[in-house]
This record gives sequence, C-alpha cells and structure tokens, in this order.
Amino acid sequence: MLLCDDAEGFRALMRVSLAADPAIEIVGEAADGEAGVDAAAALQPDVVLLDMSMPRMGGLQAIPKMRRRAPRTSIIGLSSLSASRMAAPSKEIGAHSYLEKGTELDTIRAAIHEAADR
Repeated sequence: MLLCDDAEGFRALMRVSLAADPAIEIVGEAADGEAGVDAAAALQPDVVLLDMSMPRMGGLQAIPKMRRRAPRTSIIGLSSLSASRMAAPSKEIGAHSYLEKGTELDTIRAAIHEAADR
C-alpha cells in the first residue's frame, strides 16, 4: 500500500495503526500529489490511500494520472471533505472508494482489504 498525505502526523498514525494488520504492508509514502503519482508509478502498489487535499497536486488531479501510470492499483480517496461532496467525483475519475478522515480504523482496514482484493 502507498500512503499519500501531506500531514506527517496522519501518515505516522496510519503507519502505526495499520502495522497491526499483517496483510497490509506500507511500501511507500508521499507528502504531495505529484510525489504520490510518481511513487505509484514506481512502486505499482495494490492500493493507494490518497488524501484529496494536498500541495502540488490535489487528489482529483492525481487520480487520473495514477490510473494511467499504475492501472492495476486501486485508489481510496481520503479527506476531511464530506463524502456527499467528494465520493462521486472521485469515483467518476477512477477512485475505487472514498472515505472521510475520522472514519473508524476498522472501516479503513476493511476498505483497504476490499480494494486489494478487487
């Protein structure tokens, strides 16, 4: 899994929280959308957990680029923006699913497993 979020604290929280699940391996991280696209292309991860609001390139710009450069990768959009506002646009351009920040960890884990198994 590739973790893309501009907040180092959030990435650290996800690293620690997801480490308890032996089926999830974080293979890379990126702090902005442009670096996330490059990392997805280089690593070809099964899943990208992608913050929708990042510097240098937001999620809505990054998703189509990731889809082109890592076509087998499932992308989960994640943001503090409401799902009612962001889920449909994210999915229309290639995200597998969308979660709001603050979603329970078990739900995030389940979404990662579901995306990896597609």
